[in-house]
Amino acid sequence: MPLLEQEHNTPYKSREETQQKGPSTKWFWVFWIVLIGLGTTAAYLYSNHLKEQVVVQLQQDTRQKMAAFKAEYDQRFNELVQEMDEMQSKVQSFNELLTFTKDQASGKTDNSNKLYSQLSQVEKQLKELERKMELLK
Repeated sequence: MPLLEQEHNTPYKSREETQQKGPSTKWFWVFWIVLIGLGTTAAYLYSNHLKEQVVVQLQQDTRQKMAAFKAEYDQRFNELVQEMDEMQSKVQSFNELLTFTKDQASGKTDNSNKLYSQLSQVEKQLKELERKMELLK
């Protein structure tokens, strides 16, 4: 049996010892492969989560900007409607003035023109009377 004892004391490992270490390295590689797979899956899921957050944020920003744009558009449109109403009233008054001028040019006399000329004559007479009164004093 001394021969057997020498074999056990040799620096080389027996087959049995090598086979016992084999399964532990196998589990080590399986562990690393599973860990890499989990990491890849987690990175993929996290990137999808970030993408969804970005899309939601862009939708919110777009809605806010569109609402602001619509409010500004409505305000400007209302201002233009008011300006159009003002322009319409000015056009109407100009049309009335043109009609009045056309009537005056056609030879018809207007009572307001007669009244104005009568008032100017009365004013002249009143001034003459005031001068005469001052002379009498």
